[in-house]
Amino acid sequence: MPRDVRPTPATPLPAAAPSPAPGPARLPVALLGAGQIGRMHAARMQRHADVVLAGVADPSPAARDWAGALGVPWAADAGELLDRVRPRAALVATPNQLHCPVALACIERGIVPLVEKPIADTVEAAARIAAAARTAGVPVLVGHQRRHNAMVQRARRLIAEGAIGRPVAVSLLAAWLKPDAYFDVAWRREKGGGPVLINAIHDIDLLRHLVGEVVSVQAVACSARRGFEVEDTAAAVLRLAGDALATLLVTDSAVSPWNYDLASGESELYARQAVDALFIAGSAGALALPQGNLWRYRGEGGAARHWHGELTQECTPVHHRDPYAEQLRHLRAVAEGRELPLCSAEDGLATLRATLAVLEAAAGGRPVVIGAAAEVHNPAS
Repeated sequence: MPRDVRPTPATPLPAAAPSPAPGPARLPVALLGAGQIGRMHAARMQRHADVVLAGVADPSPAARDWAGALGVPWAADAGELLDRVRPRAALVATPNQLHCPVALACIERGIVPLVEKPIADTVEAAARIAAAARTAGVPVLVGHQRRHNAMVQRARRLIAEGAIGRPVAVSLLAAWLKPDAYFDVAWRREKGGGPVLINAIHDIDLLRHLVGEVVSVQAVACSARRGFEVEDTAAAVLRLAGDALATLLVTDSAVSPWNYDLASGESELYARQAVDALFIAGSAGALALPQGNLWRYRGEGGAARHWHGELTQECTPVHHRDPYAEQLRHLRAVAEGRELPLCSAEDGLATLRATLAVLEAAAGGRPVVIGAAAEVHNPAS
């Protein structure tokens, strides 16, 4: 039987006390890749108290002009920019197939990279990044920003403290309707460009972060709504270490509010919905996110602990923090050696492996066993 890793040991729980305050100077961070996601990060760097945009690397003329307008150095090649400005950290927002060579270029120079998800386009490439980071002693962060949400961090503490007992069953919903214009970009109509790898990877990472490692996957996928090569809908059953079961339903072709991005308020791009998208049922209680409601039976007696008993509902609002801004604060703290990565290269590798297993199981029509291969190397253990 796989070992129980509830809660997953991939990353340490957030410390009760804040990290020591950094010095007054803002940490120089290079932006490697100036697409939509890269520019979103740059906008936050421009107004962040802890980091400053040190330069932009992207081969497009538009990126060159944009960097000029911002008044920061530009280079077509990532390595050239890194050698010129020598930043302490870098944010890798290139196309997925370039994540590995660009992250390796950072590691070779002792520069701490924050790699946008997925950590790489293949498991093999992700493993190369993780191995290089261990060998060089350079920490790597992966951009699963949901881990920095204050409500997610509260949920992780509640689960670790036993508030819901042993997790038994989990349900994740990631359903929304993408506009037709979204698919004008060719790669979004091709395999690898669908909602499993683009969207559900975040849900799978959250599942790992809160509940435990994925050890096997069964899945089906469908492309009937739009008729593209890529899936538009997929459903999966995931077995976790400790024998909890999870279901995942993802679609980008249906009208629905049940999606973490719509419900969390993390991005100003979406009108916030007062719903939940992640449901965790345990032996002593249940928890729903991102609203953060906690259900438990009233009283301690065994007679009250069944379906006729009184369930209490508790909601504890937390202070909202922009997870992308918190991720940049964390990047500085990691680069300065004050914190360990909340989502490490090994974490990114394990999340990518589990996500690709959903696509593999759907394509092959049979379960995919991950097992011990997905265990995460935790430098803090």
